[in-house]
Amino acid sequence: MLSSRTATAAFALVLVAAAPAPAPPPPPPAPLQARVEAKLAEAGAGPRFGLVVAAEDGRELVAIAPEGRFVPASTTKLFTVGTVFADLPGIEAADATGGAAVWLEGKQNARPDVVLEGHGDARLSSAADCREDCLAALADAVAARMRKVRDVIGDDGAFPDQRWSPGMSWNNMATESGTAVSALTLDDNELALVVTAAAPGQAPHVETPTYYTLRNDASTVAASQPSTLDVERLPGSRLLRLTGTIPAGATPQRLRLGIDDPADYAASRLAALLAARGVRVTGKVAVRHRSGAAPPSQAGRILVAKLTPPPLLLDLRRTMKASQNLHAELLLRRLGATTGTGSIADGLTAVRAALSRAGISERAVDLSDGSGMSTYNRVTPRGVVAWLRWAAGQPWGGAWRATLPVGGVDGTLARRFRGGPLEGRISAKTGTLNQTSALAGYLVARSGRTLTFAAYANDIPQGVGAAKAMDAALELIAAEN
Repeated sequence: MLSSRTATAAFALVLVAAAPAPAPPPPPPAPLQARVEAKLAEAGAGPRFGLVVAAEDGRELVAIAPEGRFVPASTTKLFTVGTVFADLPGIEAADATGGAAVWLEGKQNARPDVVLEGHGDARLSSAADCREDCLAALADAVAARMRKVRDVIGDDGAFPDQRWSPGMSWNNMATESGTAVSALTLDDNELALVVTAAAPGQAPHVETPTYYTLRNDASTVAASQPSTLDVERLPGSRLLRLTGTIPAGATPQRLRLGIDDPADYAASRLAALLAARGVRVTGKVAVRHRSGAAPPSQAGRILVAKLTPPPLLLDLRRTMKASQNLHAELLLRRLGATTGTGSIADGLTAVRAALSRAGISERAVDLSDGSGMSTYNRVTPRGVVAWLRWAAGQPWGGAWRATLPVGGVDGTLARRFRGGPLEGRISAKTGTLNQTSALAGYLVARSGRTLTFAAYANDIPQGVGAAKAMDAALELIAAEN
């Protein structure tokens, strides 16, 4: 017979044996990089992603294809604008060197030629409501001195005649994104068609700039049908062909067009403004492009007036916030003019020198233009992060960061990250090109620390949301740091 103590012990053993085993601890969460890779995979099959995110001390928190070479699209502007901050003095002051000027040349029978000369300013305007940097001011200055002139000449010889960069797709040349680059730039070197629907079955009404002629092959369709308007123009031609459809009752559509010879366009606008002021133009509109290594001589000219545009810093902000391709290309040429001829090659030499000072190799950042329109450009995510970290540490780093679009707030990021955890906490340069999406800059993590990142997707199939997946990955990284 068991004693009471033995029975109690046996009963306790039975209870212990019958009790359920404690639940095993939950598995540790997957490493951050694995979860980021899973987020990117949600985009679907096809894209090739690269992503590097670095902490304030330079540690890489995520590194996906860090040394892969990617088409950077408009994140190329990070290098152009950063080099302007580093190399061009006085960008906070009025732009004393870039403004356009008018000269009188070759006075024959008291009818000299009027020469409109550009020096690389991107902001000269002929708009009726222009308040500063206005072509009208130059026309007024000529009209105050002359009642008759002969030719009106557009002179863009301050830079070599390199209107497009190597590697830019020819189909972009007719659009505002790929308009020609010229030291004599007016109205962003673009014009617009305004298309207004008519009754179904009829051709829409089109407001056409006088600089172009139009062949209207478009039609108005029922209000329930989609809009498919498109404009075609062969390089070197002034004939536009409008095709596609516009629904009846639709809001008028504005189609932006590039210009092949900006110096010619600027001279034609000046001639029109002179005529409106009672100045008789007895000759023709002509252009003067640079044929040699040096700008044309100004001997025999009389300076009538020269504009002083606003500070270049203001244009740097516009270039980055709006991703203005033409302005970035002009900045590259202005860099090239500081120590060279103003050519694309000279501008890229200046950018490479800045990259070298930042400790970045040409393999990591290999560029062919200043805007990102060239498909020849290649960068590595690690190289881009190195540039961003170097730039942020320069005396001009704060002003540099202020040029970047802010998520959910302004620029090309105004509609991205809105309402999410990174609204107002991410400042970055976007990039979009055929089958390419890019985003590179700075974000403030949940901890309040600033992370530097570069995210790329190349080879994106039609219908795949690579940008959305990259945004989700960045939000995850911010939440975990």
